[in-house]
Amino acid sequence: MAGWWWESMKELRPLVHLLFPLCVHWIAEEMTVSVLVDVTTNALCPGQLTCPQAIYINGIQQTVVGIFKMIVLPLLGQLADEYGRKPLLLLTVSTTIFPFTLLAINQSKGSVYAYYGIRTVSYIISQGSIFCISVAYAADVVDESRRAAAFSWITGLFSASHVVGNLLARFLPEYYIFEVSIALLIFCSVYMAKFLKETVRPTQTPAQNIPCLKKPFEIVKERYYSMKNAAYVVTSSSTLKRISLISFFYELGMSGISGVLLYYLKSAFGFNKNQLSEILMMVGVGSIFSQMLLLPLLNPLIGEKLILCAALLASIAYGLFYGLAWASWVPYLSASFGVIYVLVKPSTYAVISKGSTSANQGKAQGFVAGVQSIASLLSPLAMSPLTTWFLSSNAPFDCKGFSIIFASLSMVVSFCFACTLNLEDAPPTKKGLEDIETPLLS
Repeated sequence: MAGWWWESMKELRPLVHLLFPLCVHWIAEEMTVSVLVDVTTNALCPGQLTCPQAIYINGIQQTVVGIFKMIVLPLLGQLADEYGRKPLLLLTVSTTIFPFTLLAINQSKGSVYAYYGIRTVSYIISQGSIFCISVAYAADVVDESRRAAAFSWITGLFSASHVVGNLLARFLPEYYIFEVSIALLIFCSVYMAKFLKETVRPTQTPAQNIPCLKKPFEIVKERYYSMKNAAYVVTSSSTLKRISLISFFYELGMSGISGVLLYYLKSAFGFNKNQLSEILMMVGVGSIFSQMLLLPLLNPLIGEKLILCAALLASIAYGLFYGLAWASWVPYLSASFGVIYVLVKPSTYAVISKGSTSANQGKAQGFVAGVQSIASLLSPLAMSPLTTWFLSSNAPFDCKGFSIIFASLSMVVSFCFACTLNLEDAPPTKKGLEDIETPLLS
């Protein structure tokens, strides 16, 4: 056990200057989550327990982000392959500073609406892309046989950061939370700019040697062919096609649940900031163990497919218990399934990485993330009105969590696809397709 732990730590050594600032970034974001529910509800629906405006505006935000992420996520993945991981990471981690600064200055109704506008742009650039580019960075410097463990460490530290963020939210006075978050976000960007090493050697493209008037046309043309190649990488592999479907239906259900869960708990059970933080911490604490210890141990023994199937089953149970919650203690029971369902993400990253070549890691991860963004675009179209309807006095029957039960059905479909996943296919290749990234670190 000690030898395995030491080997795992050696694998992570090249990732230290990536993982440390990412942890700081995730702590800074997570500590605001439970507070934002109170801030937005108080600003938009003062004195009310249920706030349909907040639920709808979150749904609109999720829809708009989903529309643009379909294009932006694959594009950022391609740019990370071509121009390097570091500049794209710096761009994505710095966008959250601006919307939180606005709420630190003012929390009036107008400021909350402005926050949602700026935060929507921030989500389009950063949501999902930070993970995609980080996973591609890890694939550059970690041997293929150890990538699943490296990816589980990334998601495990993400969960650990959530725990720390929620602890800060639980014990810090509310009026200090945004100021502390902004300071941590700025530190993260400065640290990454100074210490993170690039793993890709950017190569000069033809568009850099043409007249300025023709350059926009050539850049658009280059992006089109790059996106076409990214689509080829995924569609020519049955493994990548199947994991795309799995990711789509999983994200369709889980993003729908995540988008309304805290508002549902506040309305149905009267949960406040502290109780919401406790729920989030329960998921985080258990998932640290499962991602950083359990998955690296189990993956060599049973493989990514069985881990993925078990995690999807846990996510179905997670949604059903929340939706059917009959007492205020049931959400805490439901949160315990987070210990297992969080393994969906690292096992998915491992399957995608295994199904693509080293030169196409960013393209494949970005394309599948783009597929997930389509799901996150569609889910609020059903979840926002359905949740509002069943939380209101006009509900057709008494089941306040019906929308969450409905979302769980999508994860059942994802599980069915996962049962037919085949990981034996070799990564796709294409004659004449140029490898436009060259790892610098080994």
